[in-house]
Amino acid sequence: MWAKKRSTDGRQYWLPLIVHLTDTQNVINWLFEHWLSPGQQRLLAGSLPEAETQRLVKFVGVIHDIGKGTAAFQMKTSYDHDAELDDELKARLSRNGFLALDDVCLASAKKSPHAIAGEAIIEDFGVPASIGAIIGGHHGKPAKESPEDQIATYTANYYQSDNVRERQEPWRDAQRELFNYGLTSASYQSVKEVPDISQPQAVILEGLLIMADWLASSEYLDREQKRPLFPLVPLDQSWRDINLKQRFRQAISAWDVDGEWAPQRVDLKQPYQERWKFIPRPVQTTMTQAIGEALDPGMVIIEAPMGLGKTEIALLAAEQLAYTTGRDGLFMGLPTQATTNAMFDRVTAWLKVLAGGQNENFQIKLMHSKSQFNPKYRELPHAANVYDEDQSGEVVVNDWFAGKKSILTKFTVGTIDHLLLMGLKQKHLFLRHLGFSGKVVIIDEVHAYDAYMNQYLEKAIAWLGAYHVPIIVLSATLPKAKRNTLLKSYLKGKYGRTYQRELTAPKGWEDTQAYPLLSILDGHQLKQVKSFPGQSDQQPTVLHVQRLNLSDEALVAQVVSKVVDGGIAGIIVNTVKRAQALAQLLPPDIKTMVLHSAFLAPDRAAQETALQKLIGKQGERPAKMIVIGTQVLEQSLDIDFDVMYTDVAPMDLILQRAGRLHRHHLARPEKLRTPQLFVMGIGENDDYGKGNEAVYGKYLLMKTDHFLKDTIHLPGDISPLVQAVYDPETDDQVPDITAARAKFDADLKRETRKAQVFQIGEPKLRAGKTIHGWLGRSLGNVDQDEQKASAAVRDIKETLEVILVQHTAAGNFLLDGRRLEDVSSQEIAQQIIRLPAVITPGPAQLEQAIQDLETLTARYFSGWQSDLWLKGALALPLDQAFSTTFEGWQLSYSPKLGLKYVKEDDQHG
Repeated sequence: MWAKKRSTDGRQYWLPLIVHLTDTQNVINWLFEHWLSPGQQRLLAGSLPEAETQRLVKFVGVIHDIGKGTAAFQMKTSYDHDAELDDELKARLSRNGFLALDDVCLASAKKSPHAIAGEAIIEDFGVPASIGAIIGGHHGKPAKESPEDQIATYTANYYQSDNVRERQEPWRDAQRELFNYGLTSASYQSVKEVPDISQPQAVILEGLLIMADWLASSEYLDREQKRPLFPLVPLDQSWRDINLKQRFRQAISAWDVDGEWAPQRVDLKQPYQERWKFIPRPVQTTMTQAIGEALDPGMVIIEAPMGLGKTEIALLAAEQLAYTTGRDGLFMGLPTQATTNAMFDRVTAWLKVLAGGQNENFQIKLMHSKSQFNPKYRELPHAANVYDEDQSGEVVVNDWFAGKKSILTKFTVGTIDHLLLMGLKQKHLFLRHLGFSGKVVIIDEVHAYDAYMNQYLEKAIAWLGAYHVPIIVLSATLPKAKRNTLLKSYLKGKYGRTYQRELTAPKGWEDTQAYPLLSILDGHQLKQVKSFPGQSDQQPTVLHVQRLNLSDEALVAQVVSKVVDGGIAGIIVNTVKRAQALAQLLPPDIKTMVLHSAFLAPDRAAQETALQKLIGKQGERPAKMIVIGTQVLEQSLDIDFDVMYTDVAPMDLILQRAGRLHRHHLARPEKLRTPQLFVMGIGENDDYGKGNEAVYGKYLLMKTDHFLKDTIHLPGDISPLVQAVYDPETDDQVPDITAARAKFDADLKRETRKAQVFQIGEPKLRAGKTIHGWLGRSLGNVDQDEQKASAAVRDIKETLEVILVQHTAAGNFLLDGRRLEDVSSQEIAQQIIRLPAVITPGPAQLEQAIQDLETLTARYFSGWQSDLWLKGALALPLDQAFSTTFEGWQLSYSPKLGLKYVKEDDQHG
């Protein structure tokens, strides 16, 4: 029997079924023993002894493709329709006792795909449904229910004939022989020894099987076919000609080129000096010590002021929790690509210290849609090359872990979408769960996610709880309701809905406003650390707050006057259009920078880098500068302003923005030595402007307006102010808020309901609960498209990404003036930007825009379709003045302001 077959350049190849089954068994067994972390091994075992778990793993590996031992599969034509190859393999079956194969005509062969057929066969032999469902789902999506009637309904698919006994017998014998081989090769005496498992165990085992099957189906490690893994063999070879042990050893030694992190107990004497060369603050020391004392750590929530060094606490905590819980990787999740890029450098530096200390190479993955444009990520060595040169102590990229396999990389830094996607019904979701179950997970800026995203975040956290994955949550401004929801989601996932019965927690834990605050789930116990010896010695920062309601011209005039004697002013606004409008009013003699999401990828990366170099921690500050940006300035960027102006926003975000004000210890211009925060857009009669209310809603802006004080003491006022705004109990202190509250509640209800449509269910912890129907309804093409999936978990309109180029009578150019023919296709691919959602407000407009862009691209850049980097890309050509008319909008681009758009009808208004 064959498992795979093909013709290449006139030569015929195949892989005997027994070879692929044995390859997969060898691979999954190796992955279980050497690739899974100890914590994942324990999770997979549950209450079973390790030897029993290994038997189950080997059984699932060897039996996964038993459904290929059916008439429906063996009669399939080869992919390239090589009739001679098909006839030869049919003839081999005939010579071994299979009758009348030339007469086979299966009317419903597609009703028994080999994964479902495999499930039907093994469940018919008595394997529990919780294991059968794994076989049925190993191509990424399990069936809705056990295929109990499959064999009875489609008998000929399994045995060639519905009723002719002598034709059926060879198939029955072969399937029984394969099944018995599966049992004995896994050291089972009887099918009764195959255990039932819980749903979380089944999800991880399914993920491991998919990974093993993909690896055992990889013929080569690289495109150049230099490193063979599990290649097909010439047709004249049989399974007897293959040394299966040697084949496996060669493949795994070619594939396994990365080092394995073996976390060590953190020495608490000088951990910060050893990794980052600084003396820790009292808060850092106390938190690190408390985290290290946890015996069964689950979730750790770190609430502390901006600029205190939460990232370093978290990375050290990742080492501590990895050691205690048996994890061997990390996922660091952030709100945006900008924050992810900034964090990637810090994680890479930390990881290099770990790799050097262990004399190993550790693999890392930058996970967002523009990662290939990040210069530091591109400069990292590739695992295979480092392996060739026998280097160690490096942070490397492993090319095998691409696409859906990306999250299987041991160390990953990415946008939060990748974590939220744990809750979205998608084909191959098992791989994502497998990847996360072996890591420590850090969620940075957790306050930055809205009601819709929070639904996915809570679902992901519940599943991480079911896997006993340690989670570290970071925030400077966390509402207590959100803190409590995160803790309860984790407990519910780890222990089930009855977690409250055994939970022990300090009195009043749900209402504490202590700040800084460390909350640790240690098994069934919640610990909270509120006292930090030495912290009181540090002087609080006094922030002077003033409300402003000025025209744009008057605002710019005031900002200019503030820095007349020098200084760095930051202006953070809530929309790209407002940032661009203000930037155009700034006088040309003052150095200015603009940062928002509507820049070409290279321009934005250059802006972020330049900003860090100028006003970052070790920046060479100019004498005078004005920086205008949107929300990208409020998250994770370690920059410092002398004075700040911000559009009105919810309290936690205003405080986040204020965290970039006097962040570092610097000598400042005399007039700006006192931190001054100006809040714009607060009008009379609770009017906050259409743009601000559209972004944040009126309810939170009204409460922020009410509770915002003229003088704020940092960090002491942070928690009380945030809690006052987000606690419904304080609503009665705010006049005329009833209507805004009603709209807020209705919006929240709608968002929650909408988020649940395509979500997976809660983890079912009892043995025997299968993964049947786990992925239920799917989102269609979302399975294949990262952008569509991210839009689904963020509840944003799907928009188009285009490559901006200049097309004139003189030829085609990049926007920086270089001719396209003089630039590599990789660099052309970087000139990417997302069009504003307003241009394609609905599916019809989106479809029309795609058609028009495809026409433009085919007209001017027909060669792109045959280019590795540019295949499928859409070009938007701009004219001599860097502008164009597209779908009724006038678009223009400048490297200083980014992409501007105006409705054609409004141009002359």
